[in-house]
Amino acid sequence: MFLISNFLEAFGTILHRALDLYKLVIVISVLISWVNPDPFNPLVRGLRAVTEPLLSLIRRRLPFAILGFLDLSPVIVLLLIWFAQLFLVPSLF
Repeated sequence: MFLISNFLEAFGTILHRALDLYKLVIVISVLISWVNPDPFNPLVRGLRAVTEPLLSLIRRRLPFAILGFLDLSPVIVLLLIWFAQLFLVPSLF
């Protein structure tokens, strides 16, 4: 029984770290988007490849995610990650 407990605790720890890393990637992507980066830069392409699938899903599913020129999809994703870290991760521990 302790093997399952250890596995769930390890999975919870890894999930928590992965969500922290994804939050950081989203924040960096948002900050880079403010300075009009070169779209052919490998760093920019990598950030877009990691964040755009989830952000575009939020934009499609929630019509209020875009208010005029203001895109709120990163804020919604960060709130969902925060919820997952407060609810899912402690449930695994």
